[in-house]
Amino acid sequence: MIHLTADTHILVAIAPADFRQGIDGLSAVCRHKLSVNPRSGTVFVFINRNKTMVRALTYDGNGFWLMTKRLSKGKFRTWPNSNKGIEPLIAKQLRQLLINNDPL
Repeated sequence: MIHLTADTHILVAIAPADFRQGIDGLSAVCRHKLSVNPRSGTVFVFINRNKTMVRALTYDGNGFWLMTKRLSKGKFRTWPNSNKGIEPLIAKQLRQLLINNDPL
């Protein structure tokens, strides 16, 4: 079980990711494109191109977790945008990001 606290390190990938990739592919994105160690315990959050799915990848010291949220309707309206490849968030901001979607 993944428990998000105020101390949880969360990084959101700004650019959409190819969700055909699984754990190994997203780990490679962390390592090569974002220049961050995927086994650091950080929660890495990705969005798909259509902004209808979000995936979170983290390593708990024993193995990787890959979590997916797919909207039944609508799209995620707000997603961080910057000229950086990743954006740090706190758990409260991640919760807001995941529930802030357009039902149409």
